[in-house]
Amino acid sequence: MTGCNCENCELKALFFQNVPETELVFLCNTRHERIYKKGETIIEQGAEIKEFSYLKTGLVKLFKHVDNGKNQIIKIAGPLDLINLLSIFSDRYFQYSVTALEDTTVCYVDIETVKEMVKKNGNFALDLLQKMSRMTDEIINTTLEISRKNLRGGIAFVLLYFARSVYKNNTFELPVSRKEIAEFIEMTPENVIRILSEFRKDGIIRINGKEISISDERRLSVIADLG
Repeated sequence: MTGCNCENCELKALFFQNVPETELVFLCNTRHERIYKKGETIIEQGAEIKEFSYLKTGLVKLFKHVDNGKNQIIKIAGPLDLINLLSIFSDRYFQYSVTALEDTTVCYVDIETVKEMVKKNGNFALDLLQKMSRMTDEIINTTLEISRKNLRGGIAFVLLYFARSVYKNNTFELPVSRKEIAEFIEMTPENVIRILSEFRKDGIIRINGKEISISDERRLSVIADLG
């Protein structure tokens, strides 16, 4: 684990702009960072919540263990996302797991410190509530969007999500496996593999190992919209 330098950290303005300077100094002296390798577990479903955490760099998946040993991905989170905000005020234990999809840095603050700040600082509390609401809205909207799509539409949606929202580039290394895509859109891995192959044969995407290149964004968008 490494310490944080708040003076040079953009997260200071994003998360703690409503915190008095004295409390901010205390946070800087007590918070810490941890680096996780791709595939490492950051949060385990059922574990006790002891710290407030947010993603500084990297990419993670939030997912819930469901019946028959399967997982349901509920969100892909990137830099500046609060990865434990969904459970932090509702329960003592995490209701979902978080795993690194690539090398990731997470910043931690003691949970009791954050709760005390919420009690004393209404602006800080409101800021957290707004972030929680936006995160919840995003999950609801994404879930509804995927649920109304067929298989081709769902996979097109996922590919465009990574290209537009995560990497801002039509060529990227897919950070999730075919199995994880299936968990995200609630399909079978076999169907995911089949549809990706169809997209490749149709000239919509190119596949080189884990690298995906969207060759025809317009057609992929139509499939996502109509799917």
